[in-house]
Amino acid sequence: MKRLFDLLLVVFVGLSTLIPMLVVALLIRLTSNGPVLYWSDRIGRNNVIFKMPKFRSMKDGTPAVATHLLNNPKQHLTPIGSFLRKSSLDELPQLWSILIGDMSFVGPRPALFNQKELIDLRTLNCVHTLVPGLTGWAQVNGRDELPIPHKVAFDAEYLERQSFLFDIKILWMTFLKVIQRDGVSH
Repeated sequence: MKRLFDLLLVVFVGLSTLIPMLVVALLIRLTSNGPVLYWSDRIGRNNVIFKMPKFRSMKDGTPAVATHLLNNPKQHLTPIGSFLRKSSLDELPQLWSILIGDMSFVGPRPALFNQKELIDLRTLNCVHTLVPGLTGWAQVNGRDELPIPHKVAFDAEYLERQSFLFDIKILWMTFLKVIQRDGVSH
């Protein structure tokens, strides 16, 4: 049922955001050097690495680490990077990952391949058995501000509570946070 819901929603969201995605791609091309999409190695279900696309909001050549680990993240942003992140438009290409089954709309956010502490703690709590999501319970409860143990605690709570209605609640909370630009630090 969850996969069917993901497929139906990805078609609806994909078609309704097609023009904004084309505009964003054009703006990225016009305002910075490098590719429009950034493909990062992420940890998927059962700790399998997959390639996850995002609209590129950082300058070409920025180190592949979590943004909060950069000395001065703002210096690495492209001219429209801050807007893309605050509006969450940089996340739209992940619809591709949902379409092909690497991701779901709701689940734990996929860790970067080099976030060892996060990966290990998720594995210890069996969170690695979940398909990662575009949004998740940890995302709507703190996003970037959460320390890793708190993030994993929310992910583990999602593992225990997961249901269609809980996913709908998380999607609605995500929608509200995106509209309010809540929890975005860069």
